[in-house]
Amino acid sequence: MISCVANAADFQTNAKSVYLFDYDSGEEIVSKNADKLMPPSSMLKLMTLTVLFDAIKSGDLKMDDLLVASENADYTNKLWYPASKLCLVNGQKITVRDAILGIIVLSAGDASVVVAEHFAKTENKFTDLMTKKAREIGMEKSSFGNASGLPHDNNLMTSRELGILAKYIIDEYPDIYPMFATRRFEFTDSKTEWCQDWTRTHTMNYNKLLFSMSGADGLKTGHTDDGGYGMVASSKIGGRRLIGVINGFRGKGHDALAEEMKKLLNHGYKTTQTKVFYHAGDVLTKIPVWYGIKPTVEATVDTNVAITLSKNETLKNIRVLARFDEPISAPVKKGQKIGEVVIEKNGDIIKRIPLVAKNKVRKIQFFGRIIKNIVVMFGGK
Repeated sequence: MISCVANAADFQTNAKSVYLFDYDSGEEIVSKNADKLMPPSSMLKLMTLTVLFDAIKSGDLKMDDLLVASENADYTNKLWYPASKLCLVNGQKITVRDAILGIIVLSAGDASVVVAEHFAKTENKFTDLMTKKAREIGMEKSSFGNASGLPHDNNLMTSRELGILAKYIIDEYPDIYPMFATRRFEFTDSKTEWCQDWTRTHTMNYNKLLFSMSGADGLKTGHTDDGGYGMVASSKIGGRRLIGVINGFRGKGHDALAEEMKKLLNHGYKTTQTKVFYHAGDVLTKIPVWYGIKPTVEATVDTNVAITLSKNETLKNIRVLARFDEPISAPVKKGQKIGEVVIEKNGDIIKRIPLVAKNKVRKIQFFGRIIKNIVVMFGGK
C-alpha cells in the first residue's frame, strides 16, 4: 500500500520500493516500502562519489589530479566483463574529473574501485569510510560491501536513505552537482584496441530521464538481474525541486525506468504544492542579548521553513511563529539554538525548525558588565 502524506491520489507502480519527497520542505509525497533495505545496485555509487566529493571540497583533491588503476580495476578482471566500466588497464592513470564522469554517466565500476583504493588502499577498507559518512548524514540503516554496487550481501540501502543522500549531494556540492546532468561522456584515453571499441560505443548516460523530462538534472540509475531496475532522480520545475527514488522496478530497460520515474515526479508536481516561508540563512528577527558586546543577535534557520500540501489546500489555516526567550545571555555561539520556528495548521503544530544564531556575540568584560548594571539601575537599557 502506498501512502501519500499530502493526501494526493495513489501512485501505482510495480516497483518494490518508491519514495518521493519535496526538496524544500523535506516532506514525503509518496512512500512505498521506503524503509525496506534492498540491494541498491549502482545507485550505491552515489556514496562512493560523496567520499570523493568531500576530498574535492576540502581541497585535498583537484579535478585534474591523477588516480591510478590497479589490477583490480583492469578490464581483463572477470568482474568487469559483463559490467559497466571505463575499460582501464593496470597502472593506467585517470583524472579525478574522468573518474567522476565515468561513474556518473557510464556507471563505471572500475572507476569506483580506483577511487576506493586511492582513499583506503583496498575496496574493503573503503567501505568503512562509506559507512562513516552515511552515519554522519543520517543514513542509519545502509551498509556497504564494495564501492561499485556489484552484488554483495552487505550492499543494502533504503529508498528513503538514498533520498537523504541525493539531497545531501545537491546541498553540499553545488559546484560539482551539475555534472550529474551530463548526457554524454566519451573516455578518450583507452589503452587497448578492445577498449577503444568499447568506449566508442558506450558514451550515453544510463539516466534516460535527462533526455525525456525537462528539469531533470540527476542523479543515478542501477540494475541487476535479481534486483531489477532502480533510479535516484531529481528535477526542478518552476523553481520547485522534487527528489524521487525507485527500486526493484520490473520493466524493459532504462527507458522504461525513466518513464516510470517521470510518471512519479509528475504525480508530485500535479497533486501537491509547496510553500517556502523562509530560506536557510534568512534573518527572521533580531533578539536582544544580555551582557553582549552587541545589543542583539540575528536569528536564522539552517533549513528552509516550508510545508507541502495537496494541490487543493489553501494557506488560510496556516501560521508560522518564531518562539524564543529574551534577552539571551552572552556569549552566543554561531549556530547556537536560540529558539524555534513552528508551523501551525488549524492551531496544531505540524512542524518545528530550530531557530539559530546567525553570528556570534561575545560577552562584555567585567567592568563593562558593572557599567551595564549601573545603566540598568538608573532606567537605561
